[in-house]
Amino acid sequence: MARYTGADCRLCRREGEKLFLKGDRCFGDKCAIERRPYPPGQAGKKRPRDSEYRIQLREKQKTKRMYGMLEKQFRSYYELASRQSGVTGANLLRLLEIRLDNVVYRLGFAKSRDEARQIVRHGHIFVNGKRVDIPSYRVKPGDLIAVAPKSKDLLVVKAAIVASERSSVPGWLEVDIEKLQGSVIALPERDQIDITVREHLIVELYSK
Repeated sequence: MARYTGADCRLCRREGEKLFLKGDRCFGDKCAIERRPYPPGQAGKKRPRDSEYRIQLREKQKTKRMYGMLEKQFRSYYELASRQSGVTGANLLRLLEIRLDNVVYRLGFAKSRDEARQIVRHGHIFVNGKRVDIPSYRVKPGDLIAVAPKSKDLLVVKAAIVASERSSVPGWLEVDIEKLQGSVIALPERDQIDITVREHLIVELYSK
């Protein structure tokens, strides 16, 4: 599947805020947006004109990049969310949150969603006792997500556990750090999804 292969820090600078794509680097002095808080490129320091379309587009791009997706996949999530009952914007964020790679990241088994995606693809994650290597796999309430027995000594996992001390696990998940496993208590509500996204702008953009 196609994926973005450029510099992650450029994406944060383009959106004007930290998207936490680089793990520890995002919390240190080397964070690019701390050193150069303006968009990349020659016109980066120029103040753009804020049209309604631009504001909506930037919100969509920010969310898409935060979860590590390209347009076709992100659009498919929106279309699925629009067919579900309830508020489309909240449905969209819920679908993004219950992806396996995001859950692995939220549980603290990876320092970033990109790292979590790689861990899943390499077969280091079990769901209900079975190996699952599909990052977009959707978890359900009651699912048990665990680091594979043979993968518990991986340096990348150990480093993530240490880094996870600075963040808390959302209320819709439960984690046992000693056993390197966690469970899905319920589907996340909007107030349990701690990202700075105005999802109604994304809905407005796609509804045009």
